[in-house]
Amino acid sequence: MNLIVSVDKNWAIGKGNQLLVRIPGDMKFFRETTAGKVVVMGRKTLESLPNGMPLKNRTNIVLSKNPSYSVKDAKTVHSLEECLEELKRYREEDIYIIGGESVYRAFLPYCRVAHVTCIDHSFEADTYFPNLETDKEWTLTGESDEQTYFDLEFVWKKYEKL
Repeated sequence: MNLIVSVDKNWAIGKGNQLLVRIPGDMKFFRETTAGKVVVMGRKTLESLPNGMPLKNRTNIVLSKNPSYSVKDAKTVHSLEECLEELKRYREEDIYIIGGESVYRAFLPYCRVAHVTCIDHSFEADTYFPNLETDKEWTLTGESDEQTYFDLEFVWKKYEKL
């Protein structure tokens, strides 16, 4: 299982149910990496997407504690256990956890690969991702050249549980 996330210097991921910044190159990386795959997200992450709609060209699985919650063009599950059972239908390497904070934390133990966009800036934030640099289970196995978007510098890093 994979995860894909964009973090700032403090491993912050969002504020007010929105991304900290939208970098076109990072959005393209996300689209290309997850196209044709399975994406798992929480309800709030779904609602933060354009028009609050599931992502096109992907199998969308939405986790919500509300048993009556459902959304068109997505599979809704209501617990971690139900989600893990649903995910058995797919190849592990085709599954991407895409947020938010509580979903990342719940699925981190099940993930083997983390695609992390690291932005060299500190934003005001209210949601965070666990710092993989300080987690002994995770090893940095790849890093892109530095990219620039206006005055923001960022790199794509790949972490793996070896």
